[in-house]
Amino acid sequence: MKAIDKAITRAGTATRLAELLEVSAMTISHWRNRYQGVVPADRVLPIYSATGVTPHELRPDLYPNPTDGLPSQEASAK
Repeated sequence: MKAIDKAITRAGTATRLAELLEVSAMTISHWRNRYQGVVPADRVLPIYSATGVTPHELRPDLYPNPTDGLPSQEASAK
């Protein structure tokens, strides 16, 4: 499962994730399909905040370590 699909599942629907991120549902669809699940770098942390899907799961190319991008309390707990 792609990380964007995991985020959609946690949000409930793609439409709900779009609402949480203040983007269109079509934008979410593009991330899933046109961009093969790769979300823009500036959306990684908002997706994490809304769904709990970690930056490492969403963009391992930008966040190579599992705790990268996590607030310090959460990073130390993992």
